[in-house]
Amino acid sequence: MKRILVYRETLYALLLCATGGALARLSHMPLPWMIGPMLAMGAGKLAGMRLHSPRGGRETGQLLIASALGLYFTPTVAREVVHYGPLMLLTALSAVLLGYVCGLLLARLTGTDKITSFFASVPGGATEMAVLGMRYGALVERVALAQALRILIVVLVIPGALTLLGFHGTHAYHPATTAANPGGLALLLLVTAAGGLALQRLRVPNAWMLGPLFVSIALTVSDVQLSAMPPLLTGLGQLLVGCTLGARFERRFMLSAPRYVAGVAASVLTGIGIAVLLAVALSWMSGIPLPSLVLATAPGGIAEMCITAQALQLGVPMVTAFHVTRVILLVTCTAPLYRFAQRLRRNRNP
Repeated sequence: MKRILVYRETLYALLLCATGGALARLSHMPLPWMIGPMLAMGAGKLAGMRLHSPRGGRETGQLLIASALGLYFTPTVAREVVHYGPLMLLTALSAVLLGYVCGLLLARLTGTDKITSFFASVPGGATEMAVLGMRYGALVERVALAQALRILIVVLVIPGALTLLGFHGTHAYHPATTAANPGGLALLLLVTAAGGLALQRLRVPNAWMLGPLFVSIALTVSDVQLSAMPPLLTGLGQLLVGCTLGARFERRFMLSAPRYVAGVAASVLTGIGIAVLLAVALSWMSGIPLPSLVLATAPGGIAEMCITAQALQLGVPMVTAFHVTRVILLVTCTAPLYRFAQRLRRNRNP
């Protein structure tokens, strides 16, 4: 009986998210099939509706999105992207500093302890930061809520601002193939899913984004063209990710700490402002178009920012590479850097 109830609530959630996506598209909203479902699901949860995001929906959505993004990495594009390696590393390191600054601001605005504020503000994966935070004594629920709010705010602000300012089509990158082949598509999804499963077994964070992405990139760089990704599947991937993000906004969490929610919003908006300033500086230094660097430095999730780049044709491979570098560095270096900062603080105040 309980299982039937969960299935029913999952079906309601999918219908609500599909309706939200359709309305967002009719309203000419940027990223309609991600933002629409996310807002619809979040509103439903805040209203007290009993809704469940599909089991495995986030992983399936990431698989579809990552498989499509990897198709942009032709051999020529891959060589161009590698050229910006030092810039990617600099941007990834700046993300740690950004998390530290925003964490201090969040702690001051809300009175939250600095450990929780730090892991709540580092622009890494929501799940990964919650797990790391728990290891160091952070309040896990608050870390998870702040990370979900961060992604929501960035997804609403950045694509909307770029669209309103008329930034579109700065880079003429295209997938290696535009022809969809049923057999080739099935094989592509099979091998990219194997990549996701392999990284999951190895307990690599963000496995279902990074695994399929690496496999798809490897195939494209090797000039293996199995199939294009149909827009219907890309839209489905966005819907599933948006549905999962919206499901995080539990009514009791949002209403239990309004001051904390407001503080997170203020710190995220500050982080966006700092990231834009960094993008301006990097654009001046490198000559890379500013809109692409705004997406590359934005403190959003890898799937959300890269799908924005795809929708607006703003340097998809470069934005993807920047965010992959950031995710890898944040997940592997956040804990050691945090321990190093703690040692410095103790040596300064024995």
